[in-house]
Amino acid sequence: MRKIIFGISGVLFLLITGWLINYFIQQSTKDPTVYNVETPFDTIIVKKTVATGSILPRKEVQIKPPVSGVIQALYVEAGQPVKEGELIAKIQLVQTLDGLNRDQLSITSSQNSLETARINYKNAQQEYDRNKQLYKQKVISTQEFQRVEADLKVQKEAFIAAQNTLSLTRQGAVQRSGGISNNVYSTVDGIVLDVPLKAGASVIERSNFNEGTSIATIADMNSLVFEGKIDESEVAKLEEGMRLNLTIGAIPDKVFRAELEHIAPKGVDEEGAIKFNIRAKILLGPDDFIRAGYSANADIVLDKKEGVMAIKESWIEFEGEKAYIYIEKEPQQFVKKRIKTGISDGINIEVVDGLTRKSKVRGTEKKERPNENPKES
Repeated sequence: MRKIIFGISGVLFLLITGWLINYFIQQSTKDPTVYNVETPFDTIIVKKTVATGSILPRKEVQIKPPVSGVIQALYVEAGQPVKEGELIAKIQLVQTLDGLNRDQLSITSSQNSLETARINYKNAQQEYDRNKQLYKQKVISTQEFQRVEADLKVQKEAFIAAQNTLSLTRQGAVQRSGGISNNVYSTVDGIVLDVPLKAGASVIERSNFNEGTSIATIADMNSLVFEGKIDESEVAKLEEGMRLNLTIGAIPDKVFRAELEHIAPKGVDEEGAIKFNIRAKILLGPDDFIRAGYSANADIVLDKKEGVMAIKESWIEFEGEKAYIYIEKEPQQFVKKRIKTGISDGINIEVVDGLTRKSKVRGTEKKERPNENPKES
């Protein structure tokens, strides 16, 4: 039994040893890596960053009703141009029971105040007429008569004020009861972007405690801006007045120009990264038309150099902030050398020092094409 076990172990040992010997022989005879040999070239390098955002109108206004009620009629629709002061909608007022009670109490109170003022004015008039006769007969002094005359004027003004108060109270009650329709007008020139409600919908008036219901949104589509965000690592390189190239996803065949006009002084945290808001004025041509809400990307040129000596960035080996390339001394024999680099666009990188235009630089690994140098069978 032991002989059989020893025999099997020996066979396995010989098989494994033979496999290892064959593996190392194949590895030692493997073809050496061959690299493409390249030379520096002259090119234009543009360093830029990309900001994502959207197209928005610079001036966008929400039209809200001055009173609460029900929309009786709408006179505009989305996409329609309007002028300032143009009629947008008509609101029919709807009064509640509590409101009716309050209005009735207000009217009753105003009527009582008017009646009191009327009586006081009548009494002051009678007092004035009596004292006037006495004054003519020189029974009373001038000072006493002037006091009576002043009191008459005061009571007359109080009577007129009570009349006006009652009139205003009745007018307000009539308006709140639905007796008068309230018109809503556009406050700006522009195009109607949205009309979220239909006739018959209830609306709430704007006030200090409520922003109110929006009846329509109007914007000036001749003045558009790009609003986007840029990473904190790039914001220090931006300056107001820089030119941007806008690419809109819905209009892929055209590039629009824009001018940077605002950089936010404070960044915001978005998923652990600090972003800064930017705004750029879109420079539209006479035949250009862009819809609000389009998503867009803005290419911002941070630096540009023309006619510089450059190599592919993939040829460089970086060690921290140091850059190295491999120079060919003999065919497929390379020596490591440090170089000084300039700006990069992510593909090409400027070489400031360490190379000449005749230098032979190790490029990418040369890959053997199919059916190239076939092995003999």
